[in-house]
Amino acid sequence: MEKQNSKFKTFRFILFAIISFSIAACNNQAKDLKSTLQKLSEVPLKTLESDSMYTETYELWYTQNVDHENDESEEFNQQVIINHVGFDRPTIVILEGYDLYSTKAGELSKLLNANQITIEHRFFDKSRPDSIPWEFLNIKQAATDQHNIIQSLKSIYSGKWISTGISKGGQTTMYHRRFFPNDVDASVAYVAPFNFEREDPRIAEHLNTVGTKECRDKVLDFQTLLFEMKSEILPLLKERAQEKEYTFNLTGIERAYDLNVLEYSFAFWQWSGDCDKIPESKTSVEDIFKYWISISSFSWFSDQKDETDLLFTYQALSEIGFYDYDITPFRKYLEDSVNITFDYKIPSHINYDFNAESMQDIKKWIQKSGDYMLYIYGENDPWAATAVNPSDNTIAVKMVNPDGNHRTRIKSFPDDMKDSIYDILENWSGVEIVKTNNRGGNPGEIFEIL
Repeated sequence: MEKQNSKFKTFRFILFAIISFSIAACNNQAKDLKSTLQKLSEVPLKTLESDSMYTETYELWYTQNVDHENDESEEFNQQVIINHVGFDRPTIVILEGYDLYSTKAGELSKLLNANQITIEHRFFDKSRPDSIPWEFLNIKQAATDQHNIIQSLKSIYSGKWISTGISKGGQTTMYHRRFFPNDVDASVAYVAPFNFEREDPRIAEHLNTVGTKECRDKVLDFQTLLFEMKSEILPLLKERAQEKEYTFNLTGIERAYDLNVLEYSFAFWQWSGDCDKIPESKTSVEDIFKYWISISSFSWFSDQKDETDLLFTYQALSEIGFYDYDITPFRKYLEDSVNITFDYKIPSHINYDFNAESMQDIKKWIQKSGDYMLYIYGENDPWAATAVNPSDNTIAVKMVNPDGNHRTRIKSFPDDMKDSIYDILENWSGVEIVKTNNRGGNPGEIFEIL
């Protein structure tokens, strides 16, 4: 994509400002959403099928600089989905950590009967230049993308704005607020890790203390069983690799087997936590393998993982942190003398070092200025090991779902805790949450997620 002339970029900025001023001056009822959005999009606006609660849904493409500190840098178009309920309703802005997951209404949008704007993360899927300039895949550049889009759209929706995201999207939500705290009125970060080191040791510590000792022992015994039965189970993996067209040139299939044994404990607590389903040694080889891949599928270690996997791993190892494996209980089964990291996933031509200062900067802001932040976690989720702990100096709340995992949402909480969350959302949004399963009703009613 050709660089744009700086005079033209200045003209475009002035044009956007004029458009925004004109929009703000219009009566809400007189606004034509589609034509207004088209003026902001660099490509023709696309009308999408709307979720049942929305009256209009559009796909918008917003032009961003690869480097926001250089107006002459290469540009790319970033995908944005606009779901419309009403100009006077609150607006939920979903900050994706990866590609655009869904155009349907999210939990907060349903609860608050809100407009929903979803922003794909820079360089993921469709929101990317022709080739990835890795040095600009960082949290500040991404936050500036989101800031530009939000500021362009805020004149359309004058109600309260709440940003949100899940997992890496929850991290993205925190990072955006640090750099642009006034873009939104409040934020809800779901199951968002807050790692302070490249391989944060708190995650391994969590796996050694989570749940009951009886369940942890069953997890450990199952991993040991997988190592002991490797010669019997490995042929089943080879069959599955052929069926799924997996290759393991990066690791070798036997190494992928070992890595997936180590991954099992993390995946078990992240997604399941159901100890009753862990097979015993007398279980058939086929059933052991079937259960294992239902928890950890091997795709994470295959060559077929798409560029999303590489982009995430790069961010994890260069800025936002990750985990490693504690191989202490399994040394006799492994050749490694030290814990295994994920550097092997990044090609040698991509340069990276871990910038520990980034998360320390975010931590300082969260503890000092992170107001109107709601953090949602599941107690058993390994990522909860590095959860945010807001200080008493801020207007912020952390809610932990007992026995919850990485799938934890507001609807997952016990009723008393759910009510507390509703109170927080009502207070911060100025909108009453009506606890009803009715899907219809007045525009001011909010509906509990089924």
